[in-house]
Amino acid sequence: MAADLEEKTNRYEELLAEALEAAEIAAQEGTPLHDAAREYREMAESYLEDGRHFRAEDDLVNALASFSYGHGWMDAGARMGVFDVPTEGHLFTI
Repeated sequence: MAADLEEKTNRYEELLAEALEAAEIAAQEGTPLHDAAREYREMAESYLEDGRHFRAEDDLVNALASFSYGHGWMDAGARMGVFDVPTEGHLFTI
């Protein structure tokens, strides 16, 4: 079971990092939606950093939770349309 947790943690970290790299802010600068996109990205980046901290402490459960929660922020922004994201592939559920 520990191997499954480690594999899943690795996969979700990579998924979040790829999602952050692939997403571009779509909302027009100076609008509330642009501000929301920046906040969503900032939250996702913070959860990526937190997850990496937890991983370094050998706390894979909280690392996985952080990576998953961070990806949730990116996915929500993609579904709202504040990010331009790839529509093909595995990064977003749009």
